[in-house]
Amino acid sequence: MTIGLGAVFRPQLPPERLREVARLADETGLEELWLWEDCFREGGLSTAAAALAWTERVRVGVGLLPVPLRNVAITAMEVASLHRMFPGRPIVGVGHGVQDWMGQVGARVESPVTLLREHLLALRTLLRGERITTDGRYVKLDDVALDWPPADPAPPVLAGATGPRSLRLAGEAADGTILTASTPPDGVRRARQLIDEGRESAGRTEPHKVVVYLLTATGPGAAARLRAELDAEGVASVPDLGVAGDAGAVAKAVQRLADAGADTVVLQPTGDEPDPEGFVRFAAEDVRPLVP
Repeated sequence: MTIGLGAVFRPQLPPERLREVARLADETGLEELWLWEDCFREGGLSTAAAALAWTERVRVGVGLLPVPLRNVAITAMEVASLHRMFPGRPIVGVGHGVQDWMGQVGARVESPVTLLREHLLALRTLLRGERITTDGRYVKLDDVALDWPPADPAPPVLAGATGPRSLRLAGEAADGTILTASTPPDGVRRARQLIDEGRESAGRTEPHKVVVYLLTATGPGAAARLRAELDAEGVASVPDLGVAGDAGAVAKAVQRLADAGADTVVLQPTGDEPDPEGFVRFAAEDVRPLVP
């Protein structure tokens, strides 16, 4: 089994630093560079477009776009444009968003799962180049189709999910699932089971990619930085979360997640990572050769 490997450009960094990190990811052969649309930092699709334009081969993931903030037609237009300009390189995930943030901007909905279901079904329909009319609880479209859909086959749409209902929904209505760095190997196994339940209920048999973030610290003070971030997230007591150490230790942690069912592991630096460029080089040049 070949394990995909990537790294996160965390939005705690100012957007003007993305260019150097993206170019370094491209030059060092890193497979995937992931971006986040965290409130109230960088926009996910604007930074993805810039990173794709600055590079030649690295795939650029957005994990994830909060659906309460976006009309599904706009999401489809922007995602389709990226895929037509940079075929095969964008990876886009959508999700509920952090509910407190959604509340701050007046976008919190009563049923996040219903909204995500409606958004996924409409988005995937539009990206297939089909015309859709729907009158859902949240998603309402009247005879809408894209003038410039992506080339066939339609690009996959991933869903960020944590709870059982969302994981089953991801299996049913998305093409892949993004799991947070708060997911240990046992959590990946359980997520796979729930995703497969959703896939079975919808009669889906095509491959379903699972992407897992791995909180990673290396270099001086790595263990302390990892511990501080786990404490801040309130998950310090969860076993097998995150990894601190050299490339060998990180590769073993990646392998544990892959053995549990991850297709791609994305190394997530701590928010106070002192050398983001060095972290990308570490992932590509030191960890990648140790991962199948």
